[in-house]
Amino acid sequence: MDQQLDQVLESVSGYFALLAEPTRLRILHAICDSEKTVTEIVRDTGASQTNVSRHLNAMYRAGVLRRRRDANFTLYSVADRTVTEICRMVCIHIASREDESNTGRLLEFAHQLRTPPKHLNPSPAEAKPFQAPTRSPQ
Repeated sequence: MDQQLDQVLESVSGYFALLAEPTRLRILHAICDSEKTVTEIVRDTGASQTNVSRHLNAMYRAGVLRRRRDANFTLYSVADRTVTEICRMVCIHIASREDESNTGRLLEFAHQLRTPPKHLNPSPAEAKPFQAPTRSPQ
């Protein structure tokens, strides 16, 4: 196989791997329509502050999230609108295949995954390109 195609497929795989973690999906759900502090994200996701911070940093390094300082707070928002669109599309697809008990919850989740308001998204020139997360040694 061609080396350039291998690199592209590796990058695509990294993008999907970033989304293959339920806590990261909860974080995206928490901030999909407004920026929030780490404390607010912890409250909304029910995850520990350490766990949330670890995932926020991985998603930020990959270019999926943006962060900014405001006085003593760091605020996070979605930088890559495509990620919320992918999550919404997958939720709707899975809901169409699931039994009735899960369909309503998946569709509700998909509906809540909104594209962030324009003022929270950079222009394409400002957007940080996706960087596949580096794997830490186990």
